[in-house]
Amino acid sequence: MGFAKELRNQSAGDWDAAVNHPFVDQLLDGSLPDEQLRHYLVQDYQFCDAFTALLGQAVASAPSLPSRLVFAGVLGAFASDENTYFQDCFNELDVPETDRTTPALGPATRDFDDLMRKALASRSYPEVLAVLLVAEWLYGDWAARAGDPTQWPAEPKHAEWIRLHNNPGYNAWVTWLRDEFDAVEPSLPQERNRVAAVFAEAVRLERAFFDATLTSAAIS
Repeated sequence: MGFAKELRNQSAGDWDAAVNHPFVDQLLDGSLPDEQLRHYLVQDYQFCDAFTALLGQAVASAPSLPSRLVFAGVLGAFASDENTYFQDCFNELDVPETDRTTPALGPATRDFDDLMRKALASRSYPEVLAVLLVAEWLYGDWAARAGDPTQWPAEPKHAEWIRLHNNPGYNAWVTWLRDEFDAVEPSLPQERNRVAAVFAEAVRLERAFFDATLTSAAIS
């Protein structure tokens, strides 16, 4: 068992709860109300700055040119395909500019953004990878639940978010990221425990973010 699967198994409770979350259920069957999708996208978009910076730090701290090039390619794709999806949905859902750029952040959003920025500031390749891996692998797992594209919801605002996290290129990226994480497993117990703690916190916050999406949207 590699380091990635070991840490995933240690966080199985939060991981499985996030992958099988009611928010995901509604997204996959197309029943997610617009107000909940809107809340989710507004909050999720606030991670884009820190996530882009994390990819940039991965380029800087990767041990070899081949690894740097993988991150550089993903960075370019993230800046185009995913950002386009957000902007298209914001337009469809009539999200004002202030909510796109400076919304009030929920506690889970603030905590996750803080975790990403702490990993960024650490300049530790394993810690950067831990946050990136959780974010990408967990999303790949819930998107895999969608099954064949013929079973996906009809509306692009649901189906396109699934496609962005369930396609051959994305799946290959997640597999590569897991292998890269396994390859830099720290040998020193103190560093290993620190990376494991970052991984576990990222999983916990993914679940908390989905919880907040449903509860906050219901309140607002």
